Amino acid sequence: MAASAPLPSDDAQQPRLGLRERKKLKTRVAIREATYRLITDQGYEATTVEQIAAAAEVSPSTVFRYFPTKEDIVLTDEFDPVMEAAIRARPADEPPLESVRAVLRPAVEAILADQPEELLQRSKLMLEIPAVRARMTETMTETSLLLSRAVADRTGRDEGDLEVRVFTASVMAALREVTIYWAEHDQKENLAVLVDRALDSLEGGLSL
Repeated sequence: MAASAPLPSDDAQQPRLGLRERKKLKTRVAIREATYRLITDQGYEATTVEQIAAAAEVSPSTVFRYFPTKEDIVLTDEFDPVMEAAIRARPADEPPLESVRAVLRPAVEAILADQPEELLQRSKLMLEIPAVRARMTETMTETSLLLSRAVADRTGRDEGDLEVRVFTASVMAALREVTIYWAEHDQKENLAVLVDRALDSLEGGLSL
């Protein structure tokens, strides 16, 4: 998921990070923030990993240890494990799509409130830079695997079942198209409402 703010849920549901994990998170955030600053100033193509490392006060090897490619710096966030935990915490008898909706809508609203500029820039890069859009598709596949595990456990199915794979792949594809649509329309529409519309389409099909 293209997001880096935590889900607005009870603190007890949030994973507790040790000192080492907190240091890693701090480094990841510093690298990402430096990247966005540089891209804002000079553009995506002109921004190099060496410049990012200098701005974040780390070595280029550290940047690559945390992010294999420059595209990953733009796209990688801390949302996936939190989303998985939040979906697992939903009521056991709740339909999977309702659980996804209940998690995504407040998450998007929280991200828009907490980090609007980063989200705006990220979606713009997804639209304008082919390499970023291609890598987004790859990273969403990884997110889909996490979602599949949560959905499979909640429904008593195997995560490799066709129905589970189709469901999670459909959700991720919907989120991808929402992000691109939002960027194509100059980010003027309410992103949380667009997410709801996309999930409505998955639930009810395409109305004639």
